[in-house]
Amino acid sequence: MSVGQDRNHLPEGTALAGELRGSALPPPFDRPPVSPRIAPRRVVYAALAGNLVIALVKLVAAALTSSSAMLSEAVHSLVDTINELLLLHGLKRAEKGPDTGHPLGYGRELYFWSFIVALVVFALGASVSLYEGIDHLRHPRPMERPLLNYVVLAASFMCEAASWSVSLKAFRSGKGSLGYIGAFRASKDPITFIVLFEDSAAMVGLVIAAVGITCALAFHQPLYDGVASIGIGLVLAVSSILLARETKGLLIGESALPLVRESILRIATEDRDVNRANGVLTVQMGPNQVLAALSAEFQDGLTTQQIELCVSRIEAAIKDAHLEVTTLFIKPQTAETWRRRIAEVAALQVDAGEGKP
Repeated sequence: MSVGQDRNHLPEGTALAGELRGSALPPPFDRPPVSPRIAPRRVVYAALAGNLVIALVKLVAAALTSSSAMLSEAVHSLVDTINELLLLHGLKRAEKGPDTGHPLGYGRELYFWSFIVALVVFALGASVSLYEGIDHLRHPRPMERPLLNYVVLAASFMCEAASWSVSLKAFRSGKGSLGYIGAFRASKDPITFIVLFEDSAAMVGLVIAAVGITCALAFHQPLYDGVASIGIGLVLAVSSILLARETKGLLIGESALPLVRESILRIATEDRDVNRANGVLTVQMGPNQVLAALSAEFQDGLTTQQIELCVSRIEAAIKDAHLEVTTLFIKPQTAETWRRRIAEVAALQVDAGEGKP
């Protein structure tokens, strides 16, 4: 068993995530992580198929028209194609069950590869588009076959819109009553919001490319084509920063949703042999994989066997209520000891923040 604490129980001004201490009795219940289902693979497959076709068409169009904006869009679609392959790899790796070297499974593999996706968007997509735009401003080239650009942009927009509708539907199905921004911030599944972000950025980029090409033709100034390429690069840069910010939080360890934490405390409190559920620490190990550490004060006079039976009941009830809780630790602890431990660790964190040894 091991002690845990919830971030909501910490003194104001601290960012303490919690601690895990204690013996190993009774052992936690462990089972393979639930297969990622919040973001079905069809979301990624739809985006992959669309981006691959669009990227090839855009590359041909860029070569035939000498359009800087079209070339940036082609790079954008190629980067998105690579990202979908990385996400599929992450999904496959995250489904591996626990083993000796990784007793909690591989759930965070998905978070790692999602973070890599954010870096790829910036390192390849944004940087290449910005470079191409600046180069076109320094060495403007007249555009050829402008009608081909419009045909490709229109076809690309329809493909991106189809993929976007699939990812939006998946995102809506998992956001519940939350707003879109709130659901994006609270989501523990990076697949849906990454694909939705990519598709949204792609459609914005297509609009920017169309505007830049139109201005370049209308004013006979190829510089606008380069400006559009820079605009596409900025869209990709902003997208990558937002994605990196959210996936970084998941990668380093976010707590589970408040509903899960509150439910675990309620289940423990309702058991007849529990005097008080002091708090719970939860860590999201994957989209459908949560580690929980519960601190509980048992009734006085209980035998070891009675405590073990109580722990088994709590484990079974939590398992029935939350399939995503794949690992649970429970530590017998008085409320006074719990509060003291919180105060001690919180003080250490404050000292560390102030640079004290």
